[in-house]
Amino acid sequence: MSAAIETIDLTRRYGRHLALDRLNLSIAPGTIYGLIGPNGAGKTTTLRLLAGLLEPTSGQIRLLGTPLDRAGRIAQRRVGYMPDFFGVYDNLRVWEYLDFFARCYDLPAARRRATVDGLLELVDLADKRNALVQDLSRGMQQRLCLAHALVHDPPILLLDEPASGLDPRARLELRELLRTLREMGKTIILSSHILSELAEICTALGIMHQGRLVASGTIEAVRRQLGVGRRLRLTILRGLAQAEAVLRATPQAGQPTVLEESPTAPPTDAPVTARLPELHAPPRTLLVPWSGDADATAALIQRLVSAGVALLAFGEDSNDLEDLFLQITAA
Repeated sequence: MSAAIETIDLTRRYGRHLALDRLNLSIAPGTIYGLIGPNGAGKTTTLRLLAGLLEPTSGQIRLLGTPLDRAGRIAQRRVGYMPDFFGVYDNLRVWEYLDFFARCYDLPAARRRATVDGLLELVDLADKRNALVQDLSRGMQQRLCLAHALVHDPPILLLDEPASGLDPRARLELRELLRTLREMGKTIILSSHILSELAEICTALGIMHQGRLVASGTIEAVRRQLGVGRRLRLTILRGLAQAEAVLRATPQAGQPTVLEESPTAPPTDAPVTARLPELHAPPRTLLVPWSGDADATAALIQRLVSAGVALLAFGEDSNDLEDLFLQITAA
């Protein structure tokens, strides 16, 4: 299967400034690919090149196997682009806003109404159809601009900082919408400078720094490229000794690290039961190097519970990847 998006030594200069340095990407169809990096890393330049809005200094771009021509005409039909800072026509009603762009793409009248209605349903704005764009919240305007990028039903979506300025609920709604778009067969590239945002939704990641791609692939592949192993994070209410015994007997588990806690000691006149170390100690957290697959992880949980360990939380730790990313991209 050919790549949906491919770049070959893609380079862009602004005068003497090298904004993008020989970028080589190959993104399979149906991928949600996250570009992450600090401001100035080259993320926006990359998206604008893919959208045909900038001309590369050198290198090539292929969209669905077709080279991107210098005029960007291929991108106009195959790409939906949503910039970080987008303009909206405040005095238009929501449906008029989408209808305007549908006309720009020469959609016939019979299709425009169905397209607008379908997109409003998709982005959950059907009840705001007749509202003025200026009256929408930031999150609603973000979803409206995503609908604008989908008017011509492009197979590729380029989203620059789509979660910027959104509250937690709006971010969650956006993630669900992106998953729906992927199920519809869209290939999506989105950028962010917050790793945790992308790790939750993306099927692949690329880390950029100073115009270069530092690492690229699935989250596990990126971990390997950056020299970061997986770690499990276990929060234990009771049964710390039993948990450590189970982990020692598990081949996929490395030496666990107990995170230091600084609990407030109970007063000396407290009842004896309040000072029992195991029954009333605060939860403890273990970080465990882990090489097991999903089945091994499920089996570990079962063994811990069977051993009498009271687990409050169990999951994969991502701080190691975030910490290393911050080190790599430090100015």
